[in-house]
Amino acid sequence: MRSGSASSEFSRGLIDRSGYASEKFAEGYDRHRLSPPPAVLKILTLVAQAERPRLVVDLGAGTGLSTRVWAGYAEQIVGIEANARMLKWARRVTQEPNIRYVQAFASNTGLCAGSADLVTCAQAFHWMEPAAVLREAGRILRSGGVFAAYDYDVPPAIHPEIDPAFAVHFAARRRARERLGLQAGSATWPKEQHLERIRESGLFCSAREIVCHGFQEVDAVRVTGLAESLGGPRTIFGEAAPEVEETFVHLREAAERVLANRSWPMVVSYRIRLGVK
Repeated sequence: MRSGSASSEFSRGLIDRSGYASEKFAEGYDRHRLSPPPAVLKILTLVAQAERPRLVVDLGAGTGLSTRVWAGYAEQIVGIEANARMLKWARRVTQEPNIRYVQAFASNTGLCAGSADLVTCAQAFHWMEPAAVLREAGRILRSGGVFAAYDYDVPPAIHPEIDPAFAVHFAARRRARERLGLQAGSATWPKEQHLERIRESGLFCSAREIVCHGFQEVDAVRVTGLAESLGGPRTIFGEAAPEVEETFVHLREAAERVLANRSWPMVVSYRIRLGVK
């Protein structure tokens, strides 16, 4: 079992290698990535038996997309983020008075024990050493509180001509990472094992997976921007993986051909792995 320091080093190393700390990445990330749909929030408040949670703690908050959505659902929300550039953008775009951010790793939030109704981790748990983060989540949750690691499926469902191009590009990125030794968090801690990790921790009286979906309107720019944000900017590959650029261009062309200048509904499936303390 890793110490808290080792856990932080794991996350810090991923941030350094991912390109997520590069100049201007946070702005594009915040513009094109997805905010959780209301269905996710309603499910979590139901499981936590908290119609309006007193405190929601969002681990790995990034630019605040998964933090800001709680503004109308909870009394207080704290976003925990270690990436200084992402945190700076989150603070810049967040206007809601009941939200604050803390620069910290998820394994050491500095928050009071037993203070949170919900501890969430949106599209970020694979960036963290799970045992240390689960211990911290268990510490800050009240009895009956809920830890939830949730992720959306990639590619989302957009259009029969766009979805295969998205999948091919995503696969090309994954193979290039493996070939070049560019470690991704999901390679060490696969998302498919999140529920098993929660159960193995022994910190929760029950654990389960719940699946739901949400709709978002997208255009061609949003589709390609979303693809660009997944796994970091293409510049992390340099010239060593031309197939990544080729598949991205193919995706962009498909999105522009099919969607042109119109908005289009996108279906996003979410997998919520949760534990009840």
